[in-house]
Amino acid sequence: MARVVVIGAGVGGLAAAARLAAAGHDVTICEQSSRIGGKLGWYERDGYGFDTGPSLLTMPGVFEDLFTATGGPLHAELDLRRLDPIASYRFADGTTLAAHADDDTFAAELDERLGAGAGSDWRRLADRAARVFDAAEEPFLSSPVRAGGLARLAWASPGDIAAVAPGRSLRGLGRSYLRDPRLRMMLDRYATYSGSDPRRAPAALVSVVHAERRFGGWYVPGGLRRLGEAIARRAEDRGARVLLDTRVLRVTRTPGGRADGVRLADGSQLPADIVVANVDAAALYGELVDDRRGRRRVQRATRSMSGFVLLLALSGRTPGLGHHTVTFPADYDGEFDAVFAGRLAEDPAVYLAVPTGPACAPPDSEAWFVLVNAAPHAPAAGRPDVRGLDWDQPGLADGYARHLLDVLAARGFDVRSRLRWYETITPADLARRTGSVGGSIYGGSSNGARAAFLRPPNAARVPGLFLVGGSAHPGGGLPLVVLSAGIVAGLVGPA
Repeated sequence: MARVVVIGAGVGGLAAAARLAAAGHDVTICEQSSRIGGKLGWYERDGYGFDTGPSLLTMPGVFEDLFTATGGPLHAELDLRRLDPIASYRFADGTTLAAHADDDTFAAELDERLGAGAGSDWRRLADRAARVFDAAEEPFLSSPVRAGGLARLAWASPGDIAAVAPGRSLRGLGRSYLRDPRLRMMLDRYATYSGSDPRRAPAALVSVVHAERRFGGWYVPGGLRRLGEAIARRAEDRGARVLLDTRVLRVTRTPGGRADGVRLADGSQLPADIVVANVDAAALYGELVDDRRGRRRVQRATRSMSGFVLLLALSGRTPGLGHHTVTFPADYDGEFDAVFAGRLAEDPAVYLAVPTGPACAPPDSEAWFVLVNAAPHAPAAGRPDVRGLDWDQPGLADGYARHLLDVLAARGFDVRSRLRWYETITPADLARRTGSVGGSIYGGSSNGARAAFLRPPNAARVPGLFLVGGSAHPGGGLPLVVLSAGIVAGLVGPA
């Protein structure tokens, strides 16, 4: 039995703790804030309730595996409800379409809304996405990557490598399959799932299309915060201890260089045989552990986009509004140009999540979660490797919030007369709440032909130190974060 300290009670840290505790290890989780869940969050006021992080769950089988491996089925802990449509899309020319869960229905919708042939174009792309997903699932998503990165991924055949198309961008792949620019815009958005630019992100990200279509989009009544709570309960049921308001200042090491515990903000030392870091890799190598090569690696990567969030408390109901809606600008490239240059996007794509239920809003009311891509927080005295904005400038957040309300109005969602109040969450807020450098919630972006395959490995060069979470292999998003926890548990092994 090893003594394990997990730094951070985000979903990755909690999942790793649950697996390691179930394997017989002595596990302690140190969380700097007063709550668990990491980027999962919940905000309540005046009867309105909002998810403040992820609001959609994909690849539910990953979570089924986690709960089955640690003592019992997922459905005994959590109610998952499949969404249909997964999302609705609105384009600048007024076109609307619904991404129905059934592939035949969706293809027919594309033909009706975008013109004959759009459905078959998307089917061809979806077939390519399935080949990429199948090629990468076992050797990449579910397996560790050590020194050598992409070169060590053992794809089964040259055909698999051709399907993944190393060296090609997601935008380039879309142009070869999709004739309608609106379909290409839909595909581009999948790059933003990892905070990346579709013009630079690898074509391999097309696999996300398959994951979403094959496994569906799911919602947890009462908010996705309940997922974090359920994993934390499972970890504690298996014997893990959760220490809240417990900040880690340093990963300590033996004279030989092996991780041997953590030093806490109160000056005490917590000994360990294994340390699992569920923190932004840039923060880990920049502040918690001295590893120059690891630090250089994360600093070379372009930071992912962050997000700017509006929480809108509205009176009345919006006819025909689904659970998830995406509205696109006329010039999508203008958004990426602005965000990666560290500027405000004046006309961004806007994502709306409007769940229903008594936990979300009073009767005859709505709680809107509004998200746009945003440049990371980069104050003047901040890190030189983060290009972004000083989101703490007086008036910046409120001014941008009001601008986005105008953008929504111009796109057919004028809720200004129904607005009771709003709250903002800026990249600066995200940086403070989650510890992600600059509020770049995915760590390094996938910008670059090989970037998605070159995230920091789960086994650090420091013996006894392991990484989980969205900034490490295999990447960001709830399913991949939980897969990273499974990889770490496998590397550590049973007690």
